[in-house]
Amino acid sequence: MRTERSKQSRQEIMRKILDAAIAEFSQHGFQGASTQAIAERAQLKKSQLHYYIEDKEALYSQVLGMVLDSWRNFFVFDAEPELTPREALSDFVRVKLDYALENPELSRIFTMEVLSGGARLENYWPGAMEATHAKVARINSWVADGSLRPLDGRLLIMHIWALTQYYSDYTLQAEMLLESSLTAPEVRQKIEQELIQFVLSGAGLRA
Repeated sequence: MRTERSKQSRQEIMRKILDAAIAEFSQHGFQGASTQAIAERAQLKKSQLHYYIEDKEALYSQVLGMVLDSWRNFFVFDAEPELTPREALSDFVRVKLDYALENPELSRIFTMEVLSGGARLENYWPGAMEATHAKVARINSWVADGSLRPLDGRLLIMHIWALTQYYSDYTLQAEMLLESSLTAPEVRQKIEQELIQFVLSGAGLRA
């Protein structure tokens, strides 16, 4: 019983540390964040924090890995051959937008890493590129059989990424323009419908 309580307590502390790290890294990036600030957010002493983590680099890599693993696991329409182009692209936009709206801090960490030169993404690129190339191949097969208008699958993926990522990277601007919180269900639904229609129409499908 004591072992189970100890394990649960450790998991709870690590969850607090990860939440604190995500908040700190999303605001200040790797260079601007400090283990002292992360410890304070997690309501721990710095010495306690370092009992649970190796160092800031290891913690940052763990958080960055969470982002890349989530994206790779969520966007798997290339592995579902029964989906039509309309269904697959609609689901892709919907899932990517949901992630941006529900995990804005994690999404911003990736953006900040790219803007800083992406040195710490080197180990993640092979897996990310493999997953992306599979999607591109699926899109290009739809172009080849006439299901979509002639287009470059790579650009379509990039455009969907840009359209959805905006709502995590530029939340403040979006809420100012919409005069509403992005968490409002009716606002979220409106954004989702508009983006899906925009992407489908751009790909040569009737919305």
